[in-house]
Order: sequence, then structure tokens, then C-alpha cells
Amino acid sequence: MVTAYPLPEGFTELEVFIIGTALLVEALLGFCLNGLTIISFRKIKELRTPSNLLVLSIALADCGICINAFIAAFSSFLRYWPYGSDGCQMHGFQGFLTALASISSSAAIAWDRYHHYCTRSKMQWSTAISMMLFSWLFAAFWAVMPLLGWGEYDYEPLRTCCTLDYSKGDRNYITFLFALSIFNFIIPGFIMLTAYQSIHHKFKKTGNYKIPAVIAKTVPMVDAFVYALGNENYRGGIWQFLTGQKIEKAEVDNKTK
Repeated sequence: MVTAYPLPEGFTELEVFIIGTALLVEALLGFCLNGLTIISFRKIKELRTPSNLLVLSIALADCGICINAFIAAFSSFLRYWPYGSDGCQMHGFQGFLTALASISSSAAIAWDRYHHYCTRSKMQWSTAISMMLFSWLFAAFWAVMPLLGWGEYDYEPLRTCCTLDYSKGDRNYITFLFALSIFNFIIPGFIMLTAYQSIHHKFKKTGNYKIPAVIAKTVPMVDAFVYALGNENYRGGIWQFLTGQKIEKAEVDNKTK
């Protein structure tokens, strides 16, 4: 016999169902799209370039976000959090880690694309690996801080998933949020904004205006479209993986993004 748990306070049956369904759809779609990106990188030799390693990094991060969302969707349908206090802390840490890694990877991709289009310099493997490692280690540093007492993970209002507690107003919370905002939102945002603005002006000036303005997203399924499916080179590699039709190597070498 299945136990019927009461609705979270302040939410209706329909609202809980809509939230759970939205999380589930986002998790499944995002995981499939980013999973396809990861598998294509592994299977298609032509895609294994330094620049595309950064695309792989954001796909891995977004798959982690999707796993986090899937757990939240499952708990929403249960109407309660079944994994206890320790599970809440781990869920908050995992979600925060992958979200911050996704943002850092987006900034790294913007930096790479700026140099690719504006300075015509080609990224080396050592640079790409270093940037990927830095993105994840930097994200891990900030994600572990709430576990050590600077900031705090707690239940979201629905109480079916956990994230950084934004309701605090003490000095501990304010200092953490201030530092977090500068290093993980303002600086990456500035890098992305200036990089894509420079690319925009470059193509506008030359008249070769084929690259649309790109705004970095943290939503996994949007990232998959922007950074993988929106990348002509990577899109060709995914098509090769799905159909077996080989893409031209010259196109990959010349259009790596």
C-alpha cells in the first residue's frame, strides 16, 4: 500500500504536479541532448579537438544538473524529500557544483571563441585541459564551502529538493553570496559579454555576419543547442555518429569552434 504524503505547505496538488513534470521533462531532454554530445565526442575522432573539449566540459556539467533535476522531480511526485539531511547536503552540493562548472565552462568557451575568430589563434591541448580542470576545481571550491560552514544548503520552498539557502540574512550568508556573485557570476558574465560582443563587431565590420549572438545559458538543454547542436562542426559530428555518414575532415579542421 502506497503512503499518501500531505502536500507541501503553500502548494496545491496541481502546482506540485506541474513542478515535478517540468523538472522531469527538463532532466530527460537535457540528459539525452548532452549525452549525445558526450558520446559523439568519444566516438567521432574529428570532434576530439582542444576547443571541443570545453564543449564536452559543459555537457558533462549539464548532465550533472539533469541528474540533480531528476532526483528533485522524483521527490516532487513523492511530495517529500526521502533521503534525509545528509542526502539534502549532497544533493545541494552536487547541484551547485555542476551549475557553477557549467557557468565556468561557458566562460571558457567564450574566451576560446574570441581568440578563434578575433585573434585567429588556435587553442592547444594543454590550454584546454588546464581550463577544464580549473573550471571544475574552482566550482568544487565554492560548492564545498557551504558544507564547511560558509553558506548553507537547505530545502527549497517545496521541500522536495535542496540548494543553497538564500533566505539567510546574517553576515556569514552576505559575505558568501557577495564573493560568490563576483567570482562566479559577474566575472564569467563579463568574459562572455565582452567576448561575444567582440565577435559580433568583428563579423559586422568584415561583413561576414554568419555567427548569431550567443548568450551563455545554464539550462542544460539550451546549452546543448547553443554549444553542441548550434556548432556546425559539432553538429556534423553528431550527424556522423547517428547516421554513419562521415563528415569532411577539412571542414572540421577549419571550422572548429
